[in-house]
Amino acid sequence: MKNRKLLMIPGPIEFEPSVLRILGAPTTSHVAANFIKSFGHCIKMMRDVWISPKGQPFIVAGSGTLAMDMAACNLVEPGDKVLVISTGYFGDRYATILERYGAEVTVLEAPFGKTICTETIDKTLEDGDFKILTFTHVDTSTGILVAPKAIGALGKKHRVLTILDGVCSVAGEEILQDAWNIDVVLTASQKAIGVPPGLALLMVSEKAMQVFKTRKTPVLNYYGDFANWLPIMKAYENETPSYFGTPPVNLIMALEESLKLIVAEGMEQRFARHQQIASAFREAMQCIGLTIFPNSNDIAANTLTAVYYPKNISAGDFLGAVKESDIILAGGLLASHKTEYFRVGHMGIVNQSDIIATIAGIEKALKKCGHSFNLGDGLSKALAILSEQG
Repeated sequence: MKNRKLLMIPGPIEFEPSVLRILGAPTTSHVAANFIKSFGHCIKMMRDVWISPKGQPFIVAGSGTLAMDMAACNLVEPGDKVLVISTGYFGDRYATILERYGAEVTVLEAPFGKTICTETIDKTLEDGDFKILTFTHVDTSTGILVAPKAIGALGKKHRVLTILDGVCSVAGEEILQDAWNIDVVLTASQKAIGVPPGLALLMVSEKAMQVFKTRKTPVLNYYGDFANWLPIMKAYENETPSYFGTPPVNLIMALEESLKLIVAEGMEQRFARHQQIASAFREAMQCIGLTIFPNSNDIAANTLTAVYYPKNISAGDFLGAVKESDIILAGGLLASHKTEYFRVGHMGIVNQSDIIATIAGIEKALKKCGHSFNLGDGLSKALAILSEQG
């Protein structure tokens, strides 16, 4: 009997068996030849996944919040002006992190379900002397998708550094870091990268590294200081041992396996697969009378979907009923709307069978909770879309 549930939350996600097997393998030395080679291979493959041949990768033990922290502490000096585009919980969190390092932060906060238009960002940058612009590509709390290409162009126009929080987007949403002039793209291992939690991953542009190297004040974070990690990254890429802090050996070797699988799939194919599955899921939800958190499909993420509960259905009853089908979903994250919506992750190795099973579990739970709709309509819609798109 299968004794596990299908994990359909916005991270941690389902992982490839080959990735999980590496985590259970005997741990080697962090200066062993096979590990050094593995680490160096990860660094090189990150450039392929980020589509950033000129970028400087960083692989550090920690969470996505650490990746956000590292980008902030290394590029911000006290008094620097930073513009934060916030489309949910994690945009607001970034403002708090930046303020910790002495930044003067201006937040452009999107209304619920919407994004900030590029004209507003352009005008704000024009009127202010900003050094850095940050934005969340996909906010895990809302499922809102922001267009990074346009923001990268604004960063170039106004000569500001751009930081993309890609915790819930890298390896799932299209990102061409170098071509789009994004200076830092950061993420964490447990989402579309496809490795259990524990790695903070960053790609830093040549321009951003130069800004870091010419800063006038010390970095106010010892563990996150690029100066401590850059020699390590350079050494491992050149397949020579080095040490600052002991790396999570098995996690990095698992990262190598996952990056191999991602590169083998191809980035264009991977982006298209995420778009296909997301479209099928969103339209299935809308077909059975549910409303997604983004106010249009054009700004809905392809890595997760936030969906409002029908009226008169409680979060606890619904999520419990879905769990009876051996499927785990996430509740709301925004404090102001926490009991009004749920979230479904569909990134990484999630396939058509997974999304069909999830839709079936949701329909069954909704029917049990008293929502009025034609059972099977969502499934039929999803199957039609998946069939049309291959």
